[in-house]
Amino acid sequence: MKTWQELAMATAVGLVLGGAALAEGIYTPNLAYRTGPFAATGTPIMDGQKDYMALLNARDGGIGGVAINFEECETGYSTEKGVECYERTKADAVVTQPWSTGITLQVLPKTNVDKIPILAPGYGFSPMSDGAVFQWAFNPPASYWDGASMILNEISGGDPASLKGKKIVLLHLDHPFGKEPIPLLETMAKEYGFDLVLVPVGLKEMQNQSAQWLQIRRERPDFVIMWGWGAMNAAAINEAVKTKYPMDQFVGVWWAGHDADLKQVGEAGKGYRSISWSMPQPDAPIMADLKQYVYDKGNSTAEDPDSVFYQRGLVISMMLAEGIRTAQQHFDVGEITPEQLRWGLENLDISDERLAELGMTGMVPPFKTSCDNHTGHSGGWMLEWDGTRFVQSSDLLQADASFIRPLEVKAAEEYAAENQPWPINEDCK
Repeated sequence: MKTWQELAMATAVGLVLGGAALAEGIYTPNLAYRTGPFAATGTPIMDGQKDYMALLNARDGGIGGVAINFEECETGYSTEKGVECYERTKADAVVTQPWSTGITLQVLPKTNVDKIPILAPGYGFSPMSDGAVFQWAFNPPASYWDGASMILNEISGGDPASLKGKKIVLLHLDHPFGKEPIPLLETMAKEYGFDLVLVPVGLKEMQNQSAQWLQIRRERPDFVIMWGWGAMNAAAINEAVKTKYPMDQFVGVWWAGHDADLKQVGEAGKGYRSISWSMPQPDAPIMADLKQYVYDKGNSTAEDPDSVFYQRGLVISMMLAEGIRTAQQHFDVGEITPEQLRWGLENLDISDERLAELGMTGMVPPFKTSCDNHTGHSGGWMLEWDGTRFVQSSDLLQADASFIRPLEVKAAEEYAAENQPWPINEDCK
């Protein structure tokens, strides 16, 4: 059997001679959404993901010399279409990237049978962090429960006990994604004595939130936390400006920190914040490589490569690429299997040193995954809109594991019990 280094050389030769290897290689489909009500936020992320893989193919001949076949299957963020895309692509794929908590929850029970890893960076089902129960699911570098905890840490000045007696509104999409932070926020509200008010936004109400913001004006909350996506975020920011809600008391999850949503209000949005596990670095070496190998060749559709979401897309594909590379090196093979990628994703070590080697210093906090930790819990930064762009406004924040880990274990156990027979990897416990 050829070693993966020998396979890499053969693949590189194929690229030079005919390019046919690019049509094969390692198949990593992405369940994209460039259409529908979430297209405005989905498109820059998909552009970043695609461009990173295009860079690796053009500059390095792929990963370990093996080309990456990065293909998109359009879902429009529809759970039904997402499941269809999963079924259509799973036979040859080494990974599935569902790109919706709803799709993730539908695909999750299939993973033990299909033996294909789910990669859902910064989204999906928070208890997926428990690798003993969710052996095939990964949500690095931070979960939604991490995000909610970090937001409370920031708005409380580092002392959640100071929130006692305060009122916090959770303005959230009435969808599995939008409901994700509720268990953590309810637990912390009970512990610290603040009043949590849930204000849902239906899918048909995303662009007309007058009723929700009337309720917010009546509640007079100390803070509004937004768990929104797509058109919902832009509408909410407009309503906040219109109703003169203090923007420095308005904080969003990392999917509510899209440059274009704030540019529409400009200076009026100054002070709005969004927690983020990624940080734009326009001067990072990786950006120069992208210009040379992708942009200047006319192989990118990105409109704003310096934006938060585009660069987050780069980070997401980097995590997948590092999982592939880790698996190749461990198993001494070029064209890895889904089972081997599962091991690679479970043994990620995104250190400061590795980020420097990748030309991505500062674009994501360092983190590691393991058998029992499929998230990594990297921490994150608070980004603040300064009137023209998002800038870093905090040191690296960390989530409170003393709240999160018990919730993860309990929810994972409940999920396994409700979906019997469900295999547990006892070696991880």
